[in-house]
Parts: sequence; structure tokens; C-alpha cells
Amino acid sequence: MLSKFLVIALQNLSKKWIAIGLVVALAVVAVLTWLGPVEKVLGENLRLVLLHGAWVWAGKIAFALSGLAGLLYLALRRPWQHDASQALAHTGLVFWLTYLPMSVLIQQINWGGIAWQEPRFRIPLAFGVAAVLLQIAVGLFNTHWLTALVNLVFGSALWVALRGAENFLHPNSPVFGGNSVRIQSHFLLLLAAALVVGMLLTVLLFPARKTTSQPEIK
Repeated sequence: MLSKFLVIALQNLSKKWIAIGLVVALAVVAVLTWLGPVEKVLGENLRLVLLHGAWVWAGKIAFALSGLAGLLYLALRRPWQHDASQALAHTGLVFWLTYLPMSVLIQQINWGGIAWQEPRFRIPLAFGVAAVLLQIAVGLFNTHWLTALVNLVFGSALWVALRGAENFLHPNSPVFGGNSVRIQSHFLLLLAAALVVGMLLTVLLFPARKTTSQPEIK
């Protein structure tokens, strides 16, 4: 099974080199943000807006993959699937907890204050608090099937909630709602770099233990 061999290969990587790669990837994100485009309405603030967008999408993708890995664990009971679900959930949480302050800063700069009534801020904030509490809870229970189920439900609920969220001040599609190919291309570059950060962070958080093809009872 290709996924099993991938997990084994990732576990055999030196944590030191993974950490170095993560620092390099973060540096690439910083450089891409600094070199980002500007526009006449937001000016240089557009660079932070693009980073904010790429960061939240990386978090959403990490949570979605965490839920998928949780679903696989519930169906097949392979230990590496639980480990992948948890590592991805923690990666998503890191993105989320760093995205929220970024969102506050952008609101202060562009709107002159925090728009508490804005669903696109209120819902992510609520899910951020819930994610922290849930990860503490599953860590205390330390029951693999429960962890997998929580990650599956949380990842699904996050996507459903954000998909149905209304916009008051937040534009529907701040990047792809316009016609600037340069802005769209730069956003995709930032997103790709953020996903590399997420991949390396997930590998770094992946517990070092031998994988087995036998189903797990825990």
C-alpha cells in the first residue's frame, strides 16, 4: 500500500533535517509575502491579506485531511492512520491559531477595528477555541477511535460552517473575484508555500513509532 510506505519513509527522515526544511519554507513564505503585489485600494496591505488567505486555506486543508485520516482509521484501524489524523489536526491548529491574530491585524488596518459581527471572523474564532478544547480532551482520553471520530466531525463541521457563512464586510472572493492574474498567481504561490510548511510540520509532529499492518484494538 503506497500510503503505508510513504508513512514509513517519512518516519525515517531525520527530525533535524525536517526542522531545517520547515525554517526554509517559512523563510520562502516571508520572502513571497514581502515581494507580493500591491493595489490602489489596499496598497501594500494586500500582501498581508494574501498571506492571510493562503494561511487559512492551508489550515482548512490540514483539518480536512485530518478528518479523512480519521475516517480511514475508523474503517481500517491502522495505527499510522490515527497518527496521521492527529499530526494533521495539530498542524491545522497551528495554522488556525496563527491565522486568527493575522485576521485581527488586517481588520484593524483595513476596517479600523474588529468586526465581531462578521461571520467570517466569528465562526473561525469559535472553531479555534473549540479545536483547542477538543485536542486537550482527546489527549486526556487517549482513545484512538474517539480521537479519529473527533477529527472527522470537526474537519467536516468546519468546512460546512465556513461554506455557509454570510459575508458582511468580508468580500465573497477577495482574490478570484477580481481579474488580476498577478494577484491570483501570487496567491497560489503563497498557498503552495504554505502547504509545504504544513507538510513539513505534519511530518515533524508525526510520532516516531513502527508501523504495523495489523488492525489496532485501542
